[in-house]
Amino acid sequence: MNKHLQELIELSENDKAIDSYNPLLEAADKKIAKIQKKIDLAQKEVDTLNTEISDNEVKVKTFDEQLTLLNEQLKLNVKKAKEITTEKEMKALSLEEDIAKEKMTFANEEIERLQGINKIKKELLKEVSEKLKTLSVEFDAINKEVSSEKAAIEKSKSELFTKREELSRNIEQKVLSFYEKIRIWAGNTAVVGVKKQACYGCYMKLNDKTYSEVIKADEICNCPHCGRILYIEPVIEEV
Repeated sequence: MNKHLQELIELSENDKAIDSYNPLLEAADKKIAKIQKKIDLAQKEVDTLNTEISDNEVKVKTFDEQLTLLNEQLKLNVKKAKEITTEKEMKALSLEEDIAKEKMTFANEEIERLQGINKIKKELLKEVSEKLKTLSVEFDAINKEVSSEKAAIEKSKSELFTKREELSRNIEQKVLSFYEKIRIWAGNTAVVGVKKQACYGCYMKLNDKTYSEVIKADEICNCPHCGRILYIEPVIEEV
């Protein structure tokens, strides 16, 4: 086999090995992203509940202040009643008291309703907060595991990159540039085997002349259909 072809086959296999780690790294990142998404959703729920509880407490405070004012108004009306001299004034004061009492009833009902809502929300907040703590512990464990996995992968990749540099240094620059240009669009299928007289990059059948040149392997041969570098894959006989 042509020396340059043999070198490109070895370089191509090394490049495939390097890129084979990418799905493993993506899978590791997805583990982190998955648990992080759960944490973010739980945190968002905690923040929403805290905001809603706080808003309701502000409303309760407002109604409490309103009740204080209404109570003062009723006390003042008692004093006014002693000074009333006409029936018209009495009716006006009575109407004012009825309105004040209605407002007080409404305020008390709203306070009771809002406090009931907050009681439920606080119970839910406790549950979600516990869930958040559990998820945080789970995140730390997964992050530790993933960090270990990624460190091992990066170490292996680093070794392959070192090997690639060595292989690249030994390949004639013109040949290496030719390979890299094909790899830009063909990726890890820049160098492919030929089986049953077909290019295993584009799966098109080779003519007899090209196929014969590939078999001889005296020179680097390209697929006439797709341009990939071709070589004969060893035939493994079925037992």
